[in-house]
Amino acid sequence: MKKNFTLLLMMMSFWSFAQIAMSSGNQNNRWTFGGGLGVGFGSDNYFNLQVSPRVGYKITDQLEGGLSGNVSWQTSNFYKSTMFGFGPFMNYYFGRSFFIGANLQQYFINSTEKYSNYKFSTDETALYLGGGYMQNIGNNAFMQFGVMYNVLWKENKSIFSSGFVPSVGFVVGL
Repeated sequence: MKKNFTLLLMMMSFWSFAQIAMSSGNQNNRWTFGGGLGVGFGSDNYFNLQVSPRVGYKITDQLEGGLSGNVSWQTSNFYKSTMFGFGPFMNYYFGRSFFIGANLQQYFINSTEKYSNYKFSTDETALYLGGGYMQNIGNNAFMQFGVMYNVLWKENKSIFSSGFVPSVGFVVGL
């Protein structure tokens, strides 16, 4: 179950995650808002819904910091699970085509196996470091392609099967 849960999260991040940060046209407004939404379907009546809001502040034109969160609900014929995470993030943008970032997330997971009614609750801290490429798609809108790695991930001790997380997203107002 742990590997299926992690594989799904990685697939959701790669295929469905979109991040949108919005800013009014006013250069004095340095706040950014956005988030992501993901939906996944699979065999054995598998369904996943993920919501990932964020709020940021442009410290400089290249440096942004803020808070991000995520909530994921999963269900199948065999289990149901809820995962909640939140924490600070920081992104540095350079060359208007690249970015590097850090994201500290504290996750809380509750899962129930449907046949045995076994309940499992845990928490885990993840520190994602990474970066990627940004493609300008018009005005102040960018499409981002990146990869992050959880430097706190430990094999056989983590709820996630891998420390790598690919991402595809959108940012408006940078």
